[in-house]
Amino acid sequence: MSNFGSLVGAFMENAMAPSAGNRIGSALEQLQRGGFSGTPGTAAGASGAPGDMLGGVVDMFKDGLGNAAQRPGQAGGLGGVLGSLLGGGKGAVQGGMLAVLASVAMKALSSAGEQQAANGQGGGLADLLGGLMPGGGAGGQSGPWSGGDVPLGMRAPQSTAEEEALESTAQLVLKGMINAAKSDGQISPEEMQRIVGKLQESGADDGMQQWVMQEMQAPLNVQAFAAEIPNQEVAAEVYTASLLAVEVDTEAEKRYLQGLARASGLHPLVVGQIHQTLGVTA
Repeated sequence: MSNFGSLVGAFMENAMAPSAGNRIGSALEQLQRGGFSGTPGTAAGASGAPGDMLGGVVDMFKDGLGNAAQRPGQAGGLGGVLGSLLGGGKGAVQGGMLAVLASVAMKALSSAGEQQAANGQGGGLADLLGGLMPGGGAGGQSGPWSGGDVPLGMRAPQSTAEEEALESTAQLVLKGMINAAKSDGQISPEEMQRIVGKLQESGADDGMQQWVMQEMQAPLNVQAFAAEIPNQEVAAEVYTASLLAVEVDTEAEKRYLQGLARASGLHPLVVGQIHQTLGVTA
């Protein structure tokens, strides 16, 4: 069976926008400040703990920056730390990037829901989540998110249904990043070969490499892609990943992101919160 979850970090490491590293750093800082990096009194990484995956990512990020500061001549700075985090190497947190995306989505939807309710503009989080309602998680858990109290990705899946749901989300995240990369024109054959070659070095099998190549070659169809996104939680994760894949310095990239948000039904408040968390003003 394909393992799209393990491919997300490897793809992002080799195909993300140059400024994506700074955006991820901004997100981790804001998520930690907002209490999204673990549960008080619970060790980061404890199985099933809300936010346990992100807690491990934040700890690794901080440790990596500390080591880089102590040995500047031997470290790759922020890029080196993020490369280790994303790339799935020995020091990487398994599923680290999915944890970041899930946490950004949760923060954006929660904050937008609170803002909407405070302004008397709607029913808050429940309205924004739409099709993902309490008890509607992948395993039928009580709570508004796919993992019950938190989105899947912020904790490890605990059932086959949750594993399948997280794998489906990872596949959509990958499609979103690839579509974003195609938004201002076709990806050149040379760039395709470079990306696939890097994925092969990261351990992607032939089937996964072929899937990525087919997605990069396929015509861009935002409406058809948005129709595959099952709910607002996943839509927010896909939008976040897409925002990390491009610089947003061309009109085509801006139009793609606007079209994706509109077609997937993301509320403007949610989009604004995602941009704020990643430190993107465009």
